[in-house]
Amino acid sequence: MEKDSKKLGYLNHIGLGLGSAIGTGIFMMLGYGIAYTGRSIVFVCAIGCFFMLLSFWYAGAMGSLFVLKGGDYTVRAMIFPPLLTGVSAWFQIASSFVLAGHSLAITEFASMAVPSIAEHKIIFAMFVLSLAFLCTIRGSKVLATIQNLVVVALIIALILFIGYGFPKVDGAAFFSNADGKFAVGGIGGFTAALSVLSFACMGTAANTSLATDTKNPKRVIPLSSFIVTGLLGVIYALMAYVASGILPYEEIAGANISVTAEVIMPHAPYMFFVVGGGIFAISSTMLGVVAILRYPIQSVAEDGWIPKSFLKTTKGGYPWVTYVVLYVVSALPILTGLDIEGIIGNVMIPTMIMNTYINLYCLKVPDLYPEQWEKRGVRYPRWVWNLFSVLGGIFAVIVIYNTFINLDTKGMIICVAELAIMFGLSAVTLKKGWVSREKLAESKQAAIKEAVSGE
Repeated sequence: MEKDSKKLGYLNHIGLGLGSAIGTGIFMMLGYGIAYTGRSIVFVCAIGCFFMLLSFWYAGAMGSLFVLKGGDYTVRAMIFPPLLTGVSAWFQIASSFVLAGHSLAITEFASMAVPSIAEHKIIFAMFVLSLAFLCTIRGSKVLATIQNLVVVALIIALILFIGYGFPKVDGAAFFSNADGKFAVGGIGGFTAALSVLSFACMGTAANTSLATDTKNPKRVIPLSSFIVTGLLGVIYALMAYVASGILPYEEIAGANISVTAEVIMPHAPYMFFVVGGGIFAISSTMLGVVAILRYPIQSVAEDGWIPKSFLKTTKGGYPWVTYVVLYVVSALPILTGLDIEGIIGNVMIPTMIMNTYINLYCLKVPDLYPEQWEKRGVRYPRWVWNLFSVLGGIFAVIVIYNTFINLDTKGMIICVAELAIMFGLSAVTLKKGWVSREKLAESKQAAIKEAVSGE
């Protein structure tokens, strides 16, 4: 009993889910969503979290059948054919693009407090990026301490934003559409906003990697992800209501929400919102990403997809080669002038390509693992399982399509090049035998065995 009492339960997973979800995405992307759909962004936020929950359907679905000690890594090892395994491996490096988005977002918020920063946007963004990587030298404990301090500031900032803003919104005018700024882009704009805000809603995916630390993980993890989704939808809808309901559409479309915060708050709370909300929230997420990126990349190097030099460390165990490469890759979007939407698009599109495959693969999982299906932690009827698997694949494709068509030309070119390089490198690596198909098959069977036998 004492051992079980130390394991994670519903409240732990709900707290972790909300903590990881609320932050960078909503601060970065809400203004872009308003640009596409106007004040109907409220409904985008309300249903967008469920939209993304299904786009990541496989996480909770597989988590209800198996104890997935490695989370997404285990799922992909169980399911992917060799080519997609390679694409997933190379994407671990390309995903560091998101750090450039964090750096630019922090730069935007910082320029609200110190306007002269906007004149040196690239230099300041590179400074932020460099500082984040320097923090890794002190180890994960320092990063965790910083993140814990930031969470309190973030919660206070959100309360201030909603508390000051909600009474200032004219509810009747908000929904009347007298100015034509409700559902600005029609159905197309609404779905485009869903795709844009997908990055903000990714935290709804189940925490499958925490399965071994969770009591009754096959039930707690999937169900807590549904609860997190509902709570997140309410919080985001309230933020969207305030962000889109006070200033004219032209002033908030494409801007970060500090533009609204400046109007509704006195100076001191506004400055706290900019620093404690915007900058701290984004910094927390950014530091978390920097801290964890090393582990999957080192696993990829051990499997042979990238050179073994990525495994080199200092005497203290610091993986300097990995971090130098990640720093260079994450600096490229900043130095090439890619905007935040373009950066997020180049992360989301490969992610959703892989999600499409896995979600649709879930259709045959009950037949492949009948014993695990009978013992599933959440008693989905088969028709519900099939429906959500198909919808998950469809929703992921919708995100891919809308994200891509709304990129500018530079973003499209970089996205196509990124995908071509990842698929090309994977194909060449397999053809040259640098990665053994036999070894991949053995790893796949080992992952399946571990997931099936896990308790």
